[in-house]
Amino acid sequence: MLNSSKELEIGQFVKSKAGRDKDRIFIVIEIVDEQFVKIADGDIRKLEKPKTKKVKHLAKLKFFSEDLHEKMSSEKKITNAMLRKEVEKTGLI
Repeated sequence: MLNSSKELEIGQFVKSKAGRDKDRIFIVIEIVDEQFVKIADGDIRKLEKPKTKKVKHLAKLKFFSEDLHEKMSSEKKITNAMLRKEVEKTGLI
């Protein structure tokens, strides 16, 4: 179980463990504070309206998108299609 957002970074793939979106795969797009992050998948949760989720309700996956991490860190534009492609690459959906 994750206890802090310090264990996550932008571009990290996570799986929801609780709520309506349980068992869905998301990508961390923003770290709000130590307990909360914003996640999106480009499909149900779009970049325009990311889900703010407690870190303890997420499971960290072994997948990480270096490309998305670099683009978001340098404030380059990313799209929902990019997020969907990255999630599909994992083979988990």
